[in-house]
Amino acid sequence: MRQNETFLRVRYKDTDQMGVVYYANYFIWFEIGRSELMRSLGLTYKQLEQNGILLPVIEAYCKYKNPARYDDQLRIVTTLMFLREVKMGFRYEIFHKEKDLLLVHGETTHAFVSKAGKPAVLRKQNPFLWKILRDALPET
Repeated sequence: MRQNETFLRVRYKDTDQMGVVYYANYFIWFEIGRSELMRSLGLTYKQLEQNGILLPVIEAYCKYKNPARYDDQLRIVTTLMFLREVKMGFRYEIFHKEKDLLLVHGETTHAFVSKAGKPAVLRKQNPFLWKILRDALPET
């Protein structure tokens, strides 16, 4: 499984009236982690889209363990969990960087679809992109 770490600092605008990070922001940070993992593989979302592949989220999950607060430094660990012909999945763990404390963990599943919104079999539509993603997974 291919992993990537991304770091960011909680901005004031990310917090709610209680002074903790608003729950939906973790999904934005999942996207940041996922984008950086893809970039570490030599792919960007822009390149995927230029090749006619879109990756809509078809499932999302987040378990909240501890709150993040303004100015906390975070470490986002993103893992490519699985790759199927028409979908792929990621796991995320977000930690308080200084305390090495798990704040949230979650998962997303994404479908490969054409620009017309139809399911795309990536292995057939773009063998080059398929190989890059397949090579990022452990031997099975």
